[in-house]
Amino acid sequence: MRLCINIDHVATLREARGGIEPDPVTAAQICELAGADGVVCHLREDRRHINDRDLRILRETVKTKLDLEMAATEEIIAIALETLPELATLVPERRQELTTEGGLDVRGHKREIRDAVARLQEREIEVSLFIDPLMEQIEAAKETGADKIEIHTGDYANARTEEEQRDRLAVVRTAAHAARELGLGVNAGHGLNYLNIIPFREIVEIEEVSIGHAILSRAVFVGLERAVKEMLTLVR
Repeated sequence: MRLCINIDHVATLREARGGIEPDPVTAAQICELAGADGVVCHLREDRRHINDRDLRILRETVKTKLDLEMAATEEIIAIALETLPELATLVPERRQELTTEGGLDVRGHKREIRDAVARLQEREIEVSLFIDPLMEQIEAAKETGADKIEIHTGDYANARTEEEQRDRLAVVRTAAHAARELGLGVNAGHGLNYLNIIPFREIVEIEEVSIGHAILSRAVFVGLERAVKEMLTLVR
């Protein structure tokens, strides 16, 4: 299972003071040197953390894989077509949310998403859709022509009891299997940490996980390089 690191929260910390530190580009370089398989960033419409300059420099410097999380809006699609990340992950976006809440409603916006997928793929950008582990959304994702899905693991991460966690993990496992049966690649992310990631090693259909907050929180105490390496040990 591959590990990609979301560096948005490095930019969030920078924006808290409106300065230039810490630099998310430097964070991306440390993650790669520590062994991460890719770097994830979310260019939001309101630019609350990652900005256009960050994305441009990340595109020039990331040597593994750049995964651009993005809303399927005309402005952000145009930026993606210019910067050419290896992977574009289409996500829902609400202005008031602290982080992405819930998966994309592919079934309800199939035409717009299909058009966005086609435009990105024309420039040889792989496309993943961030969705809840629901069969109707998986089937709709397949119908858009997307290459992959990223399973939203927030419900699993927020489980309060072991029984609830097992039940929600079973939902993720079923969704991953169904997606692979349809020929979709399978990634997963949201709320994963050093404890709840361990059962994911048994879900062979999941090829890649995206983790940010837990790793950067750990890095406050042990440093970013060590935090990444500790997570790699668990994932692999």
